[in-house]
Amino acid sequence: MRATLTDGWALRAAVLVTVALGLVLPIAAGFWQTARAAAGVMPAIGFDALSLDPLRALVTAPGFGTALRLTVVTGLGATLLSVAVAVGACAVLHNRMGARAGGRLLTPFLAAPHAAMAIGLAFLLAPSGWIARALAPLVGFDRPPLWITVNDPFGLALIAGLMVKEIPFLLLVILSALSQLPVRQHLAAGRSLGYGRGIVWIKIILPQVWPLIRLPVMVVLAFSLSVVDMALILGPSNPPTLSVLLLRLFTAPDIGQMLPASAGALLQAVLVGLSFLLLLGGERLCRRIGRWWVRRGGRGHSAEPGLWALTVLAALLFGLGALAMLSLVVWSFAWRWTWPDLLPGSWSLRAWMSPGNGWAKALWNTVLLAAATTALSLALAIAWLEGEDRARRGRAGWAEALIYLPLLVPQIGFLFGLNVLFLTIGLTGGTLAVIWAQALFVFPYVMIALSDPWRALDPRLSRAAASLGAGPWRRLVAVKLPALLTPILTAAAIGVAVSVAQYLPTLFMGAGRVATLTTEAVTLSSSSDRRVTGVYATLQAALPFAAYALALLVPAVLHRNRRALLAGDPS
Repeated sequence: MRATLTDGWALRAAVLVTVALGLVLPIAAGFWQTARAAAGVMPAIGFDALSLDPLRALVTAPGFGTALRLTVVTGLGATLLSVAVAVGACAVLHNRMGARAGGRLLTPFLAAPHAAMAIGLAFLLAPSGWIARALAPLVGFDRPPLWITVNDPFGLALIAGLMVKEIPFLLLVILSALSQLPVRQHLAAGRSLGYGRGIVWIKIILPQVWPLIRLPVMVVLAFSLSVVDMALILGPSNPPTLSVLLLRLFTAPDIGQMLPASAGALLQAVLVGLSFLLLLGGERLCRRIGRWWVRRGGRGHSAEPGLWALTVLAALLFGLGALAMLSLVVWSFAWRWTWPDLLPGSWSLRAWMSPGNGWAKALWNTVLLAAATTALSLALAIAWLEGEDRARRGRAGWAEALIYLPLLVPQIGFLFGLNVLFLTIGLTGGTLAVIWAQALFVFPYVMIALSDPWRALDPRLSRAAASLGAGPWRRLVAVKLPALLTPILTAAAIGVAVSVAQYLPTLFMGAGRVATLTTEAVTLSSSSDRRVTGVYATLQAALPFAAYALALLVPAVLHRNRRALLAGDPS
């Protein structure tokens, strides 16, 4: 027993050191390098004195004020609207859809990469897109209308795109949180006292759900304020959002623009931090108002129409997302498509017929990076959780923060500094650097997806194996991993989806020399040939779908005679 505990502590310590060195240290080093450049210190290009000139250059850059305003409006707006719609939809549908059924329904939207969804929405919302084509016979359009529906100056298309991706994630998080609460008992008690269903949900259930979803909401907020790929495709172009403006400065021919870009990267990190404080302050304010509202009483049904309206909006956004993904496939096979036909007049495989000079290399790079980062992240997650089991210690609060750290900081804030650090040790511009950078974001999602099923595994299985003489490693390989095959493959599928969607880590750490489906699709999204763009975006979306399909198919084959394991119940 003592040897097992010692082995567990050693394994846990080794994993923590590995994660700290591979996760926390790169982020800290990246921010340090970015902060030095923001302060005017970058000896490699001849700047070695502290100065406020980078900040002055950033503030006086054309369009900076508008970019900052657009970032705040689109980031906060998309997050608040997504939370409201997800909460309203869950209030109406939670009795009809559990966490498992919701996961199956939401998987296609969760699996679709952000860039692919944005390109599909651009095809759909464009003045010559499906929506305008469907309206043409009704309003008499004889040519595409002069509407600014994509890259609009108010960022409405970007907000819609962010909501299409964020609402499914928040729905899944809320449904998972509701499974930990006695929702039916709360509703029955409230209804017996004469309260409306919506009022019970808002006054009693939502305050209990919020602490369980606060951290995922912060992840969504950080992403919305710093997103690059969706902002490039759907967002305003001149001036753009702050993240796109910084990317332009980082990649400008004038290498001196890296200094104001670094100042902007730190500013974006501060902006995300301030938004977290605003969120926590709003939570306190809502708590006070909510207590006053509860004490005031009131048994009205006034919340019902609003909740149903939010549910209808969620359904419309899901329909928009489904049509967006379908449009990618249609455009990839289209050849002649005249206005205002809803479908192409002729079809062709020509866009798919040149893999050697086109998408084949990008596809291979994407698969290689996804396989490597997912395997690395999965190995670290299993080692972490197994170390907890052997040491008989649960996850500490600081460990939770460690896992979520890469998801709570804006990528552009530290990736440039990390790229500078990698340059000094000769790692940048290669596949290894990109794998390392992508693993910073893949590991947290894999760990989050695997931790709850791992801890839910019945400990009696390991005890029974130990009573038969199996050592800790044999119990892991012969008992735990087979019993947890479905959650492990699901976590791997999530890791593949996250890896495929990575844009900035691939662009920065690959120094533009590692082409993936995501980097190529984002580049092609501004081109005039929608067919080629559709091919890349379709392939980009197909990889996560294939990973999720394997996650469902492999357990179905291997566990076809074990109904409990096939149902996802390892106990």
